[in-house]
Amino acid sequence: MPDLRDTLPAAVDAALPAARADLETLVRIPSIWADPDHAEDTHRSAEAVAGLARAAGAADVRVLSVDGGAPAVVARWPAPQGTPTILLYAHHDVQPTGGDEHWTSPPFEPTERDGRLYGRGAADDKAGVLTHLTVLRAYQAVQGGPPIGVTMLIEGEEESGSPTLTAFLAEHSDLLACDAIVIADSANPAVDVPALTTSLRGLVDLTIEVAMLERPVHSGVYGGPVGDALTALCRTLASLHDELGEVAVGGLAQGTSAAPDFDEATFRSDVGLLDGVELIGTGTIPERSWMKPSVAVLGIDAPRVDEVSNVLLPRARAAVSLRLAPGDDARKAADALAEHLKAHVPWGAKVTITPGHGVAEPFSLDATGSVYDLARRAFADAYGNEVVEVGIGGSIPFIAEFARTFPGAAVLVTGVGDPASRWHGIDESLDLGMFRSAVLAEAYLLAELAGSAG
Repeated sequence: MPDLRDTLPAAVDAALPAARADLETLVRIPSIWADPDHAEDTHRSAEAVAGLARAAGAADVRVLSVDGGAPAVVARWPAPQGTPTILLYAHHDVQPTGGDEHWTSPPFEPTERDGRLYGRGAADDKAGVLTHLTVLRAYQAVQGGPPIGVTMLIEGEEESGSPTLTAFLAEHSDLLACDAIVIADSANPAVDVPALTTSLRGLVDLTIEVAMLERPVHSGVYGGPVGDALTALCRTLASLHDELGEVAVGGLAQGTSAAPDFDEATFRSDVGLLDGVELIGTGTIPERSWMKPSVAVLGIDAPRVDEVSNVLLPRARAAVSLRLAPGDDARKAADALAEHLKAHVPWGAKVTITPGHGVAEPFSLDATGSVYDLARRAFADAYGNEVVEVGIGGSIPFIAEFARTFPGAAVLVTGVGDPASRWHGIDESLDLGMFRSAVLAEAYLLAELAGSAG
């Protein structure tokens, strides 16, 4: 009888056409939970995922939520006697498009170009959803079901910061109990190089409002002795960086990375940096991206240029986002950011700070132990290259929650994107060849876990 692993490549290949079709179906659903106008679409997306789980042989499928939360799908394949249970996570909600008119093809009409599938959610994270489902379909074809227990959790509010996930995990911890966790919501450094993400930056945000006047006044009559709120705000925001582009907020954690530096030309191309624009900050690109804080102004409330009049603005607001290095504390960092801004408001202007909702603790893990060893072998065999450990500059708030809820479970953060995927950006896409490798790698991992249990 052939080894289980020997049957998997053919089974995965046979399952890929249907997986591609189902991924396109999910991409067509604009499940933007952050936008109340798309709440019904998010419920529709959850029901679609639940239907796919039932078709993949799940014994128990539920669409669940807690008060105020988005619909999540929990599907279970019971563990054969003596085998562990793995929790497979992804999310079915997506980011707003950033303006449909900016996309090369419509964001919710999946389109293939040069071996990549374009569409909002094609990579982040409906590819993760279909990665899990395709593995389970492959096993369904080979032997009627997976060789170990599987619980699949497909969340519906990750792009909103997972505000109710803590409550969800607490309420359903028995249903989600597991021995290992795979979170398919990260990225690989290249389409043929698999990665385990071992550190993520944290996140805090706030809104700052600067007030100078009770009402708008004529800029010609009063300009000179009287300042305007927008200029005061701009001067305040400019204090967030020093002349090298380093974050100037005091008291924040910083780290270093032993990872090889990125090729700057490739990095600039992946980002889309304009010719002549300099990188900011100091250190290697991995250090700047993974292990040091970064701060950005995400939006300003001000009149549109085409709609201005000659008045001094009485008030101006801005949204400020701060990414935190591993080892930092989100609450302390939020306080430090607020105090920095207050201290740098010029001319006695009045300032109001409103904390945001995007609080995420930074996270790091030690990827040692038998489960990680099995994962490295499985992924190396599927991709044809050894696994690398990477950090991610972005934040995935819920990973720490999983680690706290299931302290004995190894957490593997795996990738379904690459640098060209443009997660959260215009023309998001999935490399279809890498998708096949991701599915095969996860299928191999389940076989490895089954073999280690036997």
